[in-house]
Amino acid sequence: MTKPSFVYVTYIASTPDKVWNALTSEEFTEKYFFGRRIQSDWNEGSDVTFLRERDELDVYGKVLISEPYKRLSYTWFHADEKPQREEPSIVTFELQQLEDTVKLTLKHENVAEGDIVDKENTFEGLNNGWPAIISNMKSLLETGKTLPAVVV
Repeated sequence: MTKPSFVYVTYIASTPDKVWNALTSEEFTEKYFFGRRIQSDWNEGSDVTFLRERDELDVYGKVLISEPYKRLSYTWFHADEKPQREEPSIVTFELQQLEDTVKLTLKHENVAEGDIVDKENTFEGLNNGWPAIISNMKSLLETGKTLPAVVV
């Protein structure tokens, strides 16, 4: 049986190289990804980690696809998830240039029960967290500022 996926699409007034940098730069992700810093050399098969403050491991995985400015895919495990999943979920970003705009498609596959949270006023769950993260990145790219902090 195929596991469900979560898909989120947005359009960003930017260039593929700037969006790619936003997705892969440690300094950039820290600004819009709730303080998480992403680290990898972005070669296929390499480790990818998301670190919280004080270098605490939050998410880890392996780079599956790295086609700069076009497509990025990696496995996704939460470090504190107990028990650990037998197979990872997979995050894929596709970038498509449409004149002065980038269509960014996020697909999070192999979603397990509990990954989708049907509650309002929360960032819990892929369905609530990813839109907030991607919206924050979009604002930063388009205006130079992130969205105002929201407490939920």
